[in-house]
Amino acid sequence: SGLVNIVGGCCGTTPEHIRVIRKSLENTPTRKVPGHSDLCRLSGLEPITLSRQSNFVNVGERTNVTGSKRFETLILNEDYDTAISVALDQVEGGAQIIDVNMDEGMLDSASAMTRFLNLIAAEPDIARVPVMVDSSKWSVIEAGLKCIQGKGIVNSISLKEGEEQFLEQARLVKRYGAAVVVMAFDETGQADTYERKIEICERAYKLLTEVAGLPPQDIIFDPNIFAVATGIAEHNEYGKAFIDATAWIKQNLPHAKVSGGVSNLSFSFRGNNALREAMHSVFLYHAIKAGMDMAIVNAGKLPVYEDIDPVLREAIEDVIFNHREDAGEKLLELATTIVSEEKDEKAVLAWREEPVEKRLAHSLVHGIDEFIVEDTQEAYEHLGSAIKVIEGPLMDGMNIVGDLFGSGKMFLPQVVKSARVMKRSVAHLEPYILATAGEEQKSAGTIVLATAKGDVHDIGKNIVGVVLSCNGYRVVDLGVMVPSSKILQAVKDENADIIGISGLITPSLDEMVHVASELEREGFDLPLLIGGATTSRVHTAVKIEEQYSGPTIYVPDASRSVGVASRLLGDEADAYKSDVRSEYEQVREQRLKKDTVRNILSLEQARKNRPRIDWSGFTGIAPAFTGIRVFDDFDLEALVERFDWSPFFRSWDLSGKFPKILDDDVVGESASELYKDARAMLETIISEKWITPKAVIGFWPANTVGEDIEIYTDENRETVLTTLHTLRQQLEQRREGKANYALADFIAPKEIGRADWIGGFAVTAGHEVEPRVARYKEEHDDYRAIMLAALADRFAEAFAECMHEKVRKEFWGYASDEDLSNDDLIKEQYRGIRPAPGYPACPDHTEKDALFELLDATNATGISLTESRAMLPAASVSGLYFSHPESRYFAVGKIADDQLIDYAERKGWSFEEARRWLSPVLAS
Repeated sequence: SGLVNIVGGCCGTTPEHIRVIRKSLENTPTRKVPGHSDLCRLSGLEPITLSRQSNFVNVGERTNVTGSKRFETLILNEDYDTAISVALDQVEGGAQIIDVNMDEGMLDSASAMTRFLNLIAAEPDIARVPVMVDSSKWSVIEAGLKCIQGKGIVNSISLKEGEEQFLEQARLVKRYGAAVVVMAFDETGQADTYERKIEICERAYKLLTEVAGLPPQDIIFDPNIFAVATGIAEHNEYGKAFIDATAWIKQNLPHAKVSGGVSNLSFSFRGNNALREAMHSVFLYHAIKAGMDMAIVNAGKLPVYEDIDPVLREAIEDVIFNHREDAGEKLLELATTIVSEEKDEKAVLAWREEPVEKRLAHSLVHGIDEFIVEDTQEAYEHLGSAIKVIEGPLMDGMNIVGDLFGSGKMFLPQVVKSARVMKRSVAHLEPYILATAGEEQKSAGTIVLATAKGDVHDIGKNIVGVVLSCNGYRVVDLGVMVPSSKILQAVKDENADIIGISGLITPSLDEMVHVASELEREGFDLPLLIGGATTSRVHTAVKIEEQYSGPTIYVPDASRSVGVASRLLGDEADAYKSDVRSEYEQVREQRLKKDTVRNILSLEQARKNRPRIDWSGFTGIAPAFTGIRVFDDFDLEALVERFDWSPFFRSWDLSGKFPKILDDDVVGESASELYKDARAMLETIISEKWITPKAVIGFWPANTVGEDIEIYTDENRETVLTTLHTLRQQLEQRREGKANYALADFIAPKEIGRADWIGGFAVTAGHEVEPRVARYKEEHDDYRAIMLAALADRFAEAFAECMHEKVRKEFWGYASDEDLSNDDLIKEQYRGIRPAPGYPACPDHTEKDALFELLDATNATGISLTESRAMLPAASVSGLYFSHPESRYFAVGKIADDQLIDYAERKGWSFEEARRWLSPVLAS
């Protein structure tokens, strides 16, 4: 303003005016430029400075559609008024920053982010705090940055897509004037170990400060907080790794900040909020001491560190710092105690004051069997009839269970627990029922269930039976390996309304076709339900339904069984049957079109397109021994460390990958409860030695002749001990350069004169299990019966994994320097393969005959084969070992008649016998 007065509004370009301006400037006091600050300064309507003096910053986590089911529902329903109250609750609960995330598949995320941020900007009590704009999509982050007032935080950027994109986004963050969260994530994946965390953070820090020019105080590292106490040994260091990495960042990357999502730590204990909150408080106490500046956490739900029970606090610290090998198990033992101690005992048992009918319903819905006998007796004395108790309060309770299950508010593990309570109640009433022979219990219908002849797998069938029983159906379970004659006789004797057949191995498919044709021959017309791992809607429509004039329906999982049964026996049954028949007719037509669209090569053409493996420089690695070696026992705890838990949850119809499934918004609570029960049973299995794993492995000199693998008696390779037969892919490969594989391709051809070897194995963890499973069933405890059978399967698969690792590193030694995590093993990132007869690469189950003879498997392990070549006990695994670096898993797919004829000749079979065993893979 002084200059304006001097020059009088002139442009200041004349020499005189320039002289006056210069003189004025010389006499004008110089404005003091503020000094540079190393502190991270953020703001909404009010500023916040991150320093050691400001202690710790809470970032509210509930305005996040991926982390809060309630917030997600509000946003999807466009209830933004209530959604705003969620943000206000976070601020009032102590959040100094709020994290806003709109990443949901059904949302226009950028639009939702813009709308929500504009709305909270008009709410002074919310707008006073800075906003963390959170998204995996840069376009959404940028939309948010255009809305926020003050200086916010971007969550997040990382090196996972490389340095170019990382730097581009960092420069935009700087341009928008925001701070940024940098995830410890690079081109090879998330950092899980201490070494990886500091390596990635140091690299990112140098790029951001030296190349992108970002102020170091505006860099907030998130070195990844992962779940601890998962039961997987590799996860035990995750808590300590984060805390140690935090300390290193504060010492070595000047002025950088550290943040993290604390709720990740306790995923293993989802459903036990009291324990989770205690874990978060203890973790924060130590992480803050190490230098952690902020965390995404529910600020209003943190107990004071000093107020946490000392025993619990010590157990949590043992887990976080991995002080002892059994820290996770110890904390798991405390978990149930913590919940019961924190709840008022009177409140917990308040339901015991209700009338007996409501108490029975409560016990059924919650799977509580502690009081079921006394309540059942009281109900009997009150109603005066056992049948009235069953048809009244018990069925009322099970109807609630059925409704909850049908609406997705209960899941199979909970339903099976409910069934256990129901069965114990009915068992108590049985003497009264027998004493009044004239009374008959009503049911929704009678269903005969069986596992097909030759097959021994029944976990899925048992779950289906429990679910149907819980919904008022009378279930007659014939067990496993049931011939068609027994099924038909049971249908007559029990006056059945529906038949259900299940199977896991591929020969079961043929047996189901046979059952259907026998039902037709005997003149039945009642519904036939088909289920099991190898079954499908296509196979049911193409192979089974055409053999039977009665309704034939594929049921993909237990959760669908009740709906199918009720429709088949309901008022609209005829319309439903007609719809299914029309649907399956379309399936057959589509199948016919599909088969004609994709060409099947001739066997000669497929052989010409075999993989081009260069054998010229090949030198096979000889195994440490040839012949067989038997293992009579194995460390059960070591096997648990090798568990792949995801199939365990799938066996209970809970879909999701472990351990993420434990935090799933839909099934997480049920999965966590199931996992807790499984871990408790595992402790008993291990401590009381319920299982004695047995295994036999073997190695033999081998070479290939065409698609056959000749196995020799010794290294002279003159006498053939036995021959394994393989099948070649015949479907024309859609991708250029892709070969048509056969397993024989991975063994050196005989004509090149180079030595090679093949291995085999059979393992079991089921001998002692089956009697215990039977005993649980006798005690009306299907939950534990199914649990034990499912865990036995995990032991068997883990044993196969452990033996294969020993083969690769020790007994064969072709990968002696291998160093893989359990996750890597589950992803099959090792050299070599272990295909099993009856599975996609070797669909002929009869190849187990030669394998079992080579291994002397029945004498060595006690595993026997049924006539369909299923293994007994069911918790058993067998297969072959291939060591070649180019060996890989594949599916043979469909084969043509020319290969079927060739295979029959090689096996010494008739054409009809070959068709019977290979029917699932025949193109015609």
